[in-house]
Amino acid sequence: MESERSQRMGNACIPLKRIAYFLCLLSALLLTEGKKPAKPKCPAVCTCTKDNALCENARSIPRTVPPDVISLLFTSNSFDVISDDAFIGLPHLEYLFIENNNIKSISRHTFRGLKSLIHLSLANNNLQTLPKDIFKGLDSLTNVDLRGNSFNCDCKLKWLVEWLGHTNATVEDIYCEGPPEYKKRKINSLSPKDFDCIITEFTKSQDLPYQSLSIDTFSYMNDEYVVIAQPFTGKCIFLEWDHVEKTFRNYDNITGTSTVVCKPIVIETQLYVIVAQLFGGSHIYKRDSFANKFIKIQDIEILKIRKPNDIETFKIENNWYFVVADSSKAGFTTIYKWNGNGFYSHQSLHAWYRDTDVEYLEIARTPQTLRTPHLILSSSSQRPVIYQWNKATQLFTNQTDIPNMEDVYAVKHFSVKGDVYICLTRFIGDSKVMKWGGSSFQDIQRMPSRGSMVFQPLQINNYQYAILGSDYSFTQVYNWDAEKAKFVKFQELNVQAPRSFTHVSINKRNFLFASSFKGNTQIYKHVIVDLSA
Repeated sequence: MESERSQRMGNACIPLKRIAYFLCLLSALLLTEGKKPAKPKCPAVCTCTKDNALCENARSIPRTVPPDVISLLFTSNSFDVISDDAFIGLPHLEYLFIENNNIKSISRHTFRGLKSLIHLSLANNNLQTLPKDIFKGLDSLTNVDLRGNSFNCDCKLKWLVEWLGHTNATVEDIYCEGPPEYKKRKINSLSPKDFDCIITEFTKSQDLPYQSLSIDTFSYMNDEYVVIAQPFTGKCIFLEWDHVEKTFRNYDNITGTSTVVCKPIVIETQLYVIVAQLFGGSHIYKRDSFANKFIKIQDIEILKIRKPNDIETFKIENNWYFVVADSSKAGFTTIYKWNGNGFYSHQSLHAWYRDTDVEYLEIARTPQTLRTPHLILSSSSQRPVIYQWNKATQLFTNQTDIPNMEDVYAVKHFSVKGDVYICLTRFIGDSKVMKWGGSSFQDIQRMPSRGSMVFQPLQINNYQYAILGSDYSFTQVYNWDAEKAKFVKFQELNVQAPRSFTHVSINKRNFLFASSFKGNTQIYKHVIVDLSA
């Protein structure tokens, strides 16, 4: 009896266990169902159907738009900025209209993720520009409407012109509102060549803690070097490029007295340096590669060179020369020629004229004739004098002077498209730019100058500059305007009492060395900036 009762009770418990099991299973299913995310509701500022959404009077792009929406329209809203990933989570969106709002700015990645987008309209907003690559990744795009905006067609919009030229999407005609030269111009008709978006500038790179007068650069043994004349320490300081630290560092020096010019000249593979001094005579040094130092090999005759002020090196018919401009009352500006063993006096140009600068250049007397070597001597006692090389006598002969240009301290030349120009420096009065006309130099441009001791033309890559220093104000950097055929103001540099400006090129880097008679020698880096990037 007892066993039968137990069996019946056991059988009765089976349905109860099953009920409990199903109750547990139902509870688990309910809990699982409760964890499923609810579908986003239509934002309060929008009206939604199954496939469409219309949003008005919104203060920002809502983040809870139903993910299955195909068409989305924003109109008459108050927000004016659209940020990155504004439409994330809408993989099926094909039509996006953001029209008749006050949109002023759209981020570069605003439309990221909209791979199904076919039609995009930003019509009738207040857009002045669009970020580069804003349409990147919109591979299905076939129609774009940008009408009714105030686009400023500057370098920031150059990319859009390029994009319009190769996109397969249909884009309605749009127009420029600025700048003035492009106002009402159809953007679709512009070319990337209409935009001049590459600018340059000189930025401070390094300060050298000493004064200097002249700076020269030279190539030797497959490396580039800079040599700086220090008048107060009497040294020629040689610099080399540190490829690790990316700065200029000391390489060697030549010690002298009151050094004003350290002029390098490489003949075949041998480096020589002409060291001009105000006191103690001037000398020529040779670089001894075995001893790894400079050795004095020659003195320059002191009876002719009493107060050197400038040195110029040049080569005529495979012969090397250098000329020293002497500024003393009793000195001679003298040309020296290399004879295989040393430099020896070749020609004295004139005495007693106190020459301050000498410039070597090649010019032609007529368009049909070849260019011939010339020298221009600047002097404190007469107008600049032009000498021409005589091939028969192997000497320079006095040809003419540059009229109406008294008190010229120095003359430096440059070329633009085959034409020869000169920059004439005056301490008081106007410095000038002149152009060679076949028989004389003609005025092109005047630059007001006060306290100027240097007006140096420089070419860096395809950019032609002229730098006018001043002892009393900022140094003015000018850039050559090809259309105007003259220099225009470009930049100001703060250099105390500048005496020379030298372009140095190292490993595709371009530097401007600025010597200073009263302050630190400065190094600027020439930087190219693409405004359309």
